[in-house]
Amino acid sequence: MVLAAATSHLMRIHTVAYLLCALVASALAESELTPSAPKTQEPNKKEAALDHLLSERDSDSAMAAAVQEARDCGISDQAILEARFLYHVDRNEDDAIATMLPEFKKQAEHFRVEDSAIFSTKEDWSAVTEYVDAIASLKKGDKTGFKKHITEAFWLSPRQASAFAPHIERMRQEEAMSQIHIDFETKLHALTEDQTVALKDLIAGHQAMIIHFWSPANHDCVDSLPDFAVTSKTLSEQGIAMVSLVPNSPATLLTDAKKAIEPLRQKKLGAWLIDASDHSLASQLNVKTLPTFVLISNEGRILFNGEPSNDALWDALKRIDSKIIRPQLHESGE
Repeated sequence: MVLAAATSHLMRIHTVAYLLCALVASALAESELTPSAPKTQEPNKKEAALDHLLSERDSDSAMAAAVQEARDCGISDQAILEARFLYHVDRNEDDAIATMLPEFKKQAEHFRVEDSAIFSTKEDWSAVTEYVDAIASLKKGDKTGFKKHITEAFWLSPRQASAFAPHIERMRQEEAMSQIHIDFETKLHALTEDQTVALKDLIAGHQAMIIHFWSPANHDCVDSLPDFAVTSKTLSEQGIAMVSLVPNSPATLLTDAKKAIEPLRQKKLGAWLIDASDHSLASQLNVKTLPTFVLISNEGRILFNGEPSNDALWDALKRIDSKIIRPQLHESGE
């Protein structure tokens, strides 16, 4: 099924994609109550085009080609708009989602459930329109507008709460980070040597600092170390100080940490330190998941706090230095 394929793909990517998963699940549940025509061995051309449209994620040019194919096959403008929305949600492209607001408002005048690829009710469509309006408000810095539209989205479709929540969390996180100033006089113990290191000595001569929070007990952290090595090498060469902090843990875990980083340490890929037990930087910076990157300016301001793969990190780095290039990471991490 087209919708089932779209759902399984989205569930593997961003948390916000639960929004569409909820909608598709609703549509599928409703379709099970309605008798359907016998399935043919091969989907017709229109079904294949819709399947392609809903699953395309490779690039903007590939998506544009899928949209043109859909139009040529007579797929509705409404379904195409929904698929484009899926595409940008899946890629976590809030700027593009915000620019779609006029199209969603215009399409609301002509919404028909039978023309929809993913919505089962008018309320679901309206909820997502409010969601897009909330994102547009957030991009403009209009917190009052964001709260108004995200609340209305909740009201129209409560089951989509898991999709709306990440944006609320992000707004609160950004507000909290704006109140924090890192003290570079802070001294921490080195992971592999019997000495303490001051953050001011690590950032000296650099444009900014990234603190990489990780743990050898976290499989995602260990699996991502090859990617971290590539990123650390690239950013170090472009004037960003790289500092990795492991939690102050039992000796056995610290031993595991030393073993895990040995190949990276030999390549001198940044500093490897142990976070403080009391008033740790992880708690000060509200680190909830691992691995996490925190980008800090020379003045101690927090410029980014989140997952290393988040595009917002690289946007923040480019604001520091437009010449910073995001490295190409391979599946093998090499």
